[in-house]
Amino acid sequence: MLSRVANSLYWMSRYLERAENIARIVDVNLQLLLDFRNLDDQALAGHWVPIVQSTGDEQAFFALHKKATGQTVTQFLVFQAENPNSIVSSVAQSRENARMVRDQITLELWEELNRLYLFLKSAAAREVWKSSPFEFLQEIKASSLHLQGLTDATVVHNEGWQFMQAGKYLERADKTTRILDVRHQTLPDKGAPSRVSQTEALEWSAILRSCSAWDAYKAIRGAEVSPRLVADFLLLSEDFPRSVEFCVAMLDNALRSVSGSPAGRFNNRAEKLCGRLLAELQFSTIDEIFEEGLHAYLDVLQQKLNAIGEELFNAYIFQPFNTVEEEIQQQQQQQ
Repeated sequence: MLSRVANSLYWMSRYLERAENIARIVDVNLQLLLDFRNLDDQALAGHWVPIVQSTGDEQAFFALHKKATGQTVTQFLVFQAENPNSIVSSVAQSRENARMVRDQITLELWEELNRLYLFLKSAAAREVWKSSPFEFLQEIKASSLHLQGLTDATVVHNEGWQFMQAGKYLERADKTTRILDVRHQTLPDKGAPSRVSQTEALEWSAILRSCSAWDAYKAIRGAEVSPRLVADFLLLSEDFPRSVEFCVAMLDNALRSVSGSPAGRFNNRAEKLCGRLLAELQFSTIDEIFEEGLHAYLDVLQQKLNAIGEELFNAYIFQPFNTVEEEIQQQQQQQ
């Protein structure tokens, strides 16, 4: 497979996953604020600023907006073209990558992705947003899940499909850590809190809903909601498909399927770092994580995920050539 094709499939899947996760974050925060009455501007900002921080776009946001309000933050995360991580920008970049490898994906997948892109660019999207943000965000999430189903059901499960899986699960693992880090300011620097107020329980329930984990969590943990139990479920669950450990395991499987490397071995640094991170997660406990400090642990975890992404690029996408003649010869071989 050409490296540019692998790159486009990888980013097509990753940008689509990013758009879905942004929709989840915005939707749950809007629903959460309905449970709180009589909040002043400062209290509202305290709920919206962490959302921007969780996406890593705080500096870009304040370069465009003076204050963090519901209107400015949702505009920035949903429609702002200047924000490369907004829903509109992410879907546009996903579609552009799909367009460049149109012959590698199916008609059904292309039509649904194109339909979502045209909807977001239409005046009807703004009208739906104004009348019901909930319905608008549900449309984004439903379309993303539809596209994932089409990818699994209609695309040949070859190397290209594995690169799409790698992009999806790497992005999902990263966004789960960022969603979990949204309320870190309510936690002590190290250790778990001794008690949880009703307001804090609502906020941690919102984190579960952001990851579509509420029903799965209740089935295993019951009605009790605490930072320790929520973090354990979203970080170390082996079975929940949006937990970090599950995503890293799927990412490890995709990387090994591309290279043909058996378990316990690695052919490149991306596989090495991914296998090492998977082992760390499998042999970690939530008490050890809170002893280190949840916020500090998540920062390091995000850096490790970024390192895997960089090494994946170095292994499969970036192909240096020493001379022009060698580059021409390589292109002729690929053709």
